[in-house]
Amino acid sequence: MAESGLENSSLQNPRPHPGDANIDRLINGEALLPDTPDNLVEVVGVLDAYGIVLDAYSRNLKYIADHQCLVFFPFFKYFDGEVTPAKWLRHILHDRINYEYAEYCMKAMLWHGDTALMPYLESEDFAPLAEAAIQARIRGNPGLIVLHQLFPQFMPEQLYQMVYYSALGQFWTIMAKIFNTLAECYRRGEITSIPQVTAHIREGLVADAATPITYAPTIRGQVCTLLPQERGFKFISETAVPYVLAVFFKGAPFQGTVSYNSQAFQIPHDPADFSYGALYADPLPVGGSGIPPTLLMQDMSRHVPDYLEQYYSQKGSRKGRDVRVKLAISFQRSMFCVTSATIQGLAPHPFNTADPQEQAENRVYFRGWMDTMAKTRMDRVVRESLAMV
Repeated sequence: MAESGLENSSLQNPRPHPGDANIDRLINGEALLPDTPDNLVEVVGVLDAYGIVLDAYSRNLKYIADHQCLVFFPFFKYFDGEVTPAKWLRHILHDRINYEYAEYCMKAMLWHGDTALMPYLESEDFAPLAEAAIQARIRGNPGLIVLHQLFPQFMPEQLYQMVYYSALGQFWTIMAKIFNTLAECYRRGEITSIPQVTAHIREGLVADAATPITYAPTIRGQVCTLLPQERGFKFISETAVPYVLAVFFKGAPFQGTVSYNSQAFQIPHDPADFSYGALYADPLPVGGSGIPPTLLMQDMSRHVPDYLEQYYSQKGSRKGRDVRVKLAISFQRSMFCVTSATIQGLAPHPFNTADPQEQAENRVYFRGWMDTMAKTRMDRVVRESLAMV
């Protein structure tokens, strides 16, 4: 009884917190990003381009998961099943979508494993499903049979990766739809503020929260169920939240820029301490060869909407030569809006509840997120946004 009283007292009379001002913004339905005309154009414009790119990423991830499962040398995995001389030439000349960025995000989710998917994949429930898929692949192939006998964990780990290919592809399919409809609403004049942007994204996340995440590739004519629908994996819990944690906050250090050698001490010993996510803006110039953010900005630069292109031309004098850098800045701002929508949508009670007890519990929840975001570029992005007004 005494413990319960202390708990209720702490909920009703919480101590001051450095993030209280941001918490108040979230409770009032606002975003962590200030509501300014510049922010509105940048956020909607970059999400307009991002939605188009995400659609391409999602289709390719699902193609790889469905048609390249346990294919160990997938030379044409970026072709989506359409291998033609013209497409091959464009690929060689790098006139294509950089699907490598999508794989970077997938590997970040796989590596950090902040989801119910990884415990399931490592459970006894998944083992027989994985073995059935492996047997379908190696049947009649002595080399693969021996490989599986010598290294019994190799192929199951390949299947782990295929599951994440599919799960991220399904997640991005929904997010692309949300961003594309956001752009359409903006063009019709229905979106006129940053809080409306956040509300649109939040409502889209909530509407699709219960969408099932399943995976059943066909391997040599045999349907192999790896994520059964009866397991109850859902869009919001198994993909949206893990994606935000893995890609927005943790990420992974970019290969070729720092040493992964533990003796060099250039990256944290514990992956949980990584801070290479989209909200941290690693201080590398966008434009470095092979850097994941550069790949994404290059893809989005092909689809910059006219209103954002006009905005950039008015704000700079480099005639579009720095469009990737500008897109990177706008993209990070947009991700604070997406994060705001996610935090609000996942609150234990409606974020704008009038019940005092629920308000107190929500505030505790929001404080946890503010602690997580304390070392991001949030405060700096806010200051820069307000300085532009």
